[in-house]
Amino acid sequence: MRRADRLFQIIQILRRARAPLAGEAIAAELECSLRTVYRDIAALIGQRVPIRGEAGMGYVLDGGYDMPPLMLTPDEIEAAVLGAQWVGHQGDPALARAARDLLAKIEAAIPEKLRPYLAEPAALVSPPWSERPADGLDLAALRVQIRLGRKLAFAYTDAKGAASRRVVWPVTLGFMDTVRIIAAWCELRGDFRHFRADRIAEPEFLDDRYPERPAALRAQWRRHLADQRAKRAE
Repeated sequence: MRRADRLFQIIQILRRARAPLAGEAIAAELECSLRTVYRDIAALIGQRVPIRGEAGMGYVLDGGYDMPPLMLTPDEIEAAVLGAQWVGHQGDPALARAARDLLAKIEAAIPEKLRPYLAEPAALVSPPWSERPADGLDLAALRVQIRLGRKLAFAYTDAKGAASRRVVWPVTLGFMDTVRIIAAWCELRGDFRHFRADRIAEPEFLDDRYPERPAALRAQWRRHLADQRAKRAE
């Protein structure tokens, strides 16, 4: 790997890291020596790239730093194509449209020599084999509701045919192969529950905000899932 490419990859690795990253981890991903990583990071810091940390402690890239946005590798382009293809097949209409727009923007921005990776990718995502049941609510509006931290009310029919009225605090929307799943805190049950979008009727997008911050509620939901997995493993 050329040194210029390696310097760029170090920035990319630090950009996606959520915690201080040890030099050993960077060296393992780049398949180079730890000494090379230390030398390259020193060079980046000398070029005013805002990297904090030191050998033995780990490194962090300060927020707000950016590079030319579309210095993409062939693998990154094919990853974007695969992701956009999947969203085009599985996402709601607004997300599918956004996926097409994303690919158009990438095509306009990358050099001519890289465009074949976009037009003729080496891997493809196949469309669903069966028709997905219709959703009972506007998923684009639901995603806005999740971002705003607002409540959602709806009528729900479970797998046994039992009907109920729910008010929930939506956490996230899961796009599965055959159905869409809404993860939420349910006021009726006083706990996290998962609802199939095709079993929802009479949705109401309420203006009421729930008391938790969306990120905090999402963290609680992840802990709930981890606890459930641990109990099943016992």
